[in-house]
Amino acid sequence: MALRMWASSTANALKLSSSASRSHLLPAFSISRCFSSVLEGLKYANSHEWVKHEGSVATIGISDHAQDHLGEVVFVELPEEKSSVTKEKNFGAVESVKATSEIISPISGEVIEVNTKLADSPGLINSSPYEDGWMIKVKPSNPAELESLMGPKEYTKFCEEEDAAH
Repeated sequence: MALRMWASSTANALKLSSSASRSHLLPAFSISRCFSSVLEGLKYANSHEWVKHEGSVATIGISDHAQDHLGEVVFVELPEEKSSVTKEKNFGAVESVKATSEIISPISGEVIEVNTKLADSPGLINSSPYEDGWMIKVKPSNPAELESLMGPKEYTKFCEEEDAAH
C-alpha cells in the first residue's frame, strides 16, 4: 500500500498521467526501473535522442533518461531552419548545471522547424522532454535510417545496461 501511494505521488510529481483527456497528445509510456519514461511510438538512438516520425516530418529531442543524467538544462544551441542535419553528426548542444553535451542527429534531413521556446525556457527539456521540450522537426532525406534506431523495449534495456556499467 505504501509503495502504491509513493508510486502515485511520484507519478503526479513527474506529471505522468494516463488520463484519457491527454491520451491524444502522447503515446503510451512505460517506466524503466530507473524511473525515466520511455514512450511507445518513438525511436531512440544510442546517443539518447528520440524521433517521432509522422508522415513526412520527424520530430527530434533528447530522452527523459538523457535529461535526467544531465540535470537542470540552462542553455540550448540549435540549428537554423532550412539547414541540414546528418545522421550521427552533431547538430547542437545542451548545457546543464553539470556539463555541456552535444546533440547528435539520429537521422539525416532538412530542418523545417526549430523549437524557439527553448531559447527562453531551456528547462522544458527537463520538465517535458517528449512534449514541449522537442528540439527540431526534420524532413528526412532517408527515412530508412529510422529502421536502425531502437524501439522502446530495446532502448529501456540499453539504458539499464548502460547505467549498470557505470
